[in-house]
Amino acid sequence: MASLRTEITEIVTGLGMLGLASVDEALAARPEAMVGVEHRHYNKLIAARADGKHQLQFEEAWANGVAFAAAEDGLRYRQPKRVEWKGPHQAPSYEQTPADLRIDHVYLVSCKYGSRLLHNVSPGHLFDRLLVMRPPKAKDWYAEVAAEEYQSLYRAAREYLVGQEDGFDDLPLKVTDLSADQHKRLKRPFSRRWPESLAEPAHWFSVAMSHASAERWLKALGNRATQREEALWRLLRLHPAPYFVLGTDHRRRPVRYRVDTPWDFRQRFAFKSFDVWPEARVQPVVRWRGDLIVKATGIPVHVDGHVEVRWSHGRFQGSPEAKVYLKTPHLETPGYTELE
Repeated sequence: MASLRTEITEIVTGLGMLGLASVDEALAARPEAMVGVEHRHYNKLIAARADGKHQLQFEEAWANGVAFAAAEDGLRYRQPKRVEWKGPHQAPSYEQTPADLRIDHVYLVSCKYGSRLLHNVSPGHLFDRLLVMRPPKAKDWYAEVAAEEYQSLYRAAREYLVGQEDGFDDLPLKVTDLSADQHKRLKRPFSRRWPESLAEPAHWFSVAMSHASAERWLKALGNRATQREEALWRLLRLHPAPYFVLGTDHRRRPVRYRVDTPWDFRQRFAFKSFDVWPEARVQPVVRWRGDLIVKATGIPVHVDGHVEVRWSHGRFQGSPEAKVYLKTPHLETPGYTELE
């Protein structure tokens, strides 16, 4: 279910494109052109508007919708007949374009407020399949690529719990034998930082996981420049059709840009390299960087970020996930063109 913040930012961004005078007028009008938004959604937004706790989100989203309506690459003051909110729908297939709104069946818009996150996928989907195809079932990446260090960390965690707290004597000796219920029980004692006795095995687990993940990624990337360039396109979410991103950055400054296609990208940039390397932190991390040349000027540019390999719901909880972050500011990222 979409959070209230998500509903505000996505729905109000769409409402801002319809030529109405204000947020309150749009919420009261419940325009028919806004497709996919039901009365229960409007009721929730009106209540949130009256509550006053989310005024900044309302104003940011409304300003972005109005800006897209006026943008030269956007609607150019043409009032749309149909703005569809996709909402918390279940995609019928694997969708790679992260669109939250569709305008007149043509313009695709992603709403991204305060986030540098590019992808949240299974490690195998990124490191082995290069985001080309979703794997049929997510595996336990930790047990697959760093089994020894993973087991050492679990063994230290088990010894700590058995010695410190009651109710953990039934934990199995092997981490791969944990039941779903036992995984859940491990969440509370390790919800914050690792105890001092686990600091060293946690460090070596992070080191091993970072190196193993980077090695798998490098192996999948191969040595061909074209394959590495295509991997960079997918990482930046460049697709055959352009789409738009409306939102704010982590400092709450407006961010409005068009995501170009690979064809556009190649018109503007010459690919030099795409590299990845491990960097162990509290979380296992793999850094990435793409180096390019601006064709019109010959000036070198780059784009970089990192991947955190982590449990999806806290330590020992859920399947491991790969969260891909963009470090380069959005409006300085090659392939992202600011809306005029």
